[in-house]
Parts: sequence; C-alpha cells; structure tokens
Amino acid sequence: GYYAWVRRGMGKFWGFQEAWLSLAASIFDMAIYPTLFVFYLRQMSPWFGVGNHGIYAGLAVVATCAALNLAGIRVVGLTSLWLFFLLSLPFALVVVLAPFKMGTFADPHRAPAMTGLGLVGGVLVAMWNYMGWDNASTIAQEVERPQRTYPRAMIAAVILVALSYVLPFAAVYLTGAPASLFAEDGSWASVAGALGGTVAGFAWLRFLVVLGGMMSGFGMFNALVMSYSRLPLAMARDGMLPKAFAKTCKRTNAPWLAVVVCAACWALCLGLGFRRLVTLDIMLYGASLMLEFVTLVALRIKEPGLKRGFRVPGGLTGAILTGVFPLLLLLLAVVESDHETLLGMNGLVFGALIISAGFMVYFVSGKLHVLRAKPVLPPENIEELA
Repeated sequence: GYYAWVRRGMGKFWGFQEAWLSLAASIFDMAIYPTLFVFYLRQMSPWFGVGNHGIYAGLAVVATCAALNLAGIRVVGLTSLWLFFLLSLPFALVVVLAPFKMGTFADPHRAPAMTGLGLVGGVLVAMWNYMGWDNASTIAQEVERPQRTYPRAMIAAVILVALSYVLPFAAVYLTGAPASLFAEDGSWASVAGALGGTVAGFAWLRFLVVLGGMMSGFGMFNALVMSYSRLPLAMARDGMLPKAFAKTCKRTNAPWLAVVVCAACWALCLGLGFRRLVTLDIMLYGASLMLEFVTLVALRIKEPGLKRGFRVPGGLTGAILTGVFPLLLLLLAVVESDHETLLGMNGLVFGALIISAGFMVYFVSGKLHVLRAKPVLPPENIEELA
C-alpha cells in the first residue's frame, strides 16, 4: 500500500516514516470508533455514561473486531457490507419522512446553540469524515484484480459517502430544524426522535438511528483493523520489524500477532474524547499523507516511464498541485492541535514528539537489524581464530 509506495519513491528511511506516522495516527484514529459506538450506546442506556462502563463497552468492540479479523478478510468484508446496509436504513427513513415534516421544526425565536467547536474544528471533523481513502491499498494483495476493482470501488464509495452525508442533512434542513439540534455528540438520535415521534410511547426512529450509529462505529473499526494490521506484516517482511509480526494464521492468512498487538495499542486511547482524538489523528495522518503526495512528484521525476494503472494529468505541475490544496487544509490541524493538551503537554508538542520519535526508532531498529544480520561463527571456527 502507501508504505510500499513511499518506499519505492523515496527510499527505506521515508518508507519507514510513512508506516510509523500511519500506525501512530491509527492509535488515535482507531479509538474514535469505539468512542462513537459508546456515544450512541449512551443514548440507549445512560448506564454506559457512568464511571468506566463506556470504556468497558469500547474494549468489547476492540476485542470483537480483533476476533473477526483473525477469522480472515472475507469475514470482515461480508460483515462490513451487511452493516453498511443496516446502518443506512434509518437514515434512508429520515430522508423519506422529512418532506412530510417540512417547516414543522422551525422556531424563529430560538437562537442556535454554540457548540464550542468553531469553524476550524468543524472543518477538521469534515476532513476526518472524508479521509482515509489510502487505507484500502494495504490489502491489495488479498483482493482479486485490484487494478480493475479499486477504481470501481473508489468511484462507488465516493458517491455513497457523499450521498449519505448530503441527503440526511438536506432532508432535516427542510424541516426547519435549528442548528442546536446538532449541538451534542450522537445528536442524530435526537433529530430522529423529533422526526419520527413515538408509537405506543416507543421512539422507534430514534432507536433505529442509535443502532445505526453503533453499527457505524463498529463497522469502521472492524474494517480498519484489517487495513492497519497489514503494515506491521509488510514491515516485518522487509526486516524493519521483528519477524514475529510476519506470522499469519494458516487457515485465514490473517497476521494474527499484528492484529493482537495493534488492538492492544488502540485500546490504550479509549476515553480521550472525540475532539482531541480527531485533532491528533488528522495532524499525524496529514503528515503521512504529505509524504504520499511528495512521493507522487518524486516518482514522476525518477521513474517517468513507470507503468501506471492510472495517471494524474497535467505533467509535473499537475502532480505538484494535487498535494498543494490538501496541504493548506492540513495546516489547520496543526493550528488546532496547539489548543489541545495530552498527558499534560501541548497537543502540537505532543504530535511533534511522535513524529520525531519515528527518526529515532528507525535508527535503533536499523542498528538491531545489522546486529541480527551478522553471521555467527560455529564453535570450531572460533577455536581456529583463537
């Protein structure tokens, strides 16, 4: 995937940094989905908002998804497909019912509530919603005819993602709903409750949206376990991590040690909070994404005749411009991280330390690799040398 891409274009050092940044970002990114799962679960049962109950529920999500991934890529794919259809159903009902409630939620005397997120925070959440397209590349070896399958899947996914965001929001806008309805995390449940009403005292649409939100968090985490766990596998095969990470299950070919170790690391960040996780995730992910854009330019210069499945038009200028606008957006993450704190330190400093640690880890792992590669003389040769 993107690790092999950067290594091909910029060498082993930057390839390692790409993998390091991606795995570091995944620690914060992967904690977001159990957090969202718990947000919606609390809508169903406030008990999960008391004490550490929510963290225990998040740990259950991590453990279950790790187990599903050990069962193999086909199980994960089928699970994700069915979860997509099920979680989309309540939002489709929101779109269908909204025209019948046109203007009914409008209240000209009600001022919209301020969420404290701000414009920059809102842009960061929107960026997070639409990022991660490169994650699919890490499982290409396990996909049939990836050169043909991936472009089709990407086009279909872009359309589905855009529609799944635009249509429900447009539908709720028709009802005249104030922005204050979206003032809290997991607020789609409140919107659905107001839209669907109750039947025999049961807020049916609210209940379905809560289930959909839980399935969304679960499904995203499940699919991304599959993607991220292939990074340690590839690095181990290249000698950049201990060979144990290259071990796979004989029946499913899943990298079991990578799945287990990654799941344990992701569990450590449960409870950090949605906004903080998103900010740190985008900062680190943005750094790895910039390496991918730089590699695009580097490969265009170093290997202009390389056979490509598809090519960015516009020559070298087109390749450079492809990364300019994402870079400007990602700088917002750097600005916002200066307002967050983690482990008692400034978020920007914390992110910079993680990025710098990648250089040190590469140096140490390189030294260890050299030591492991040194030949060991048999006892008889040692005696001769003595």
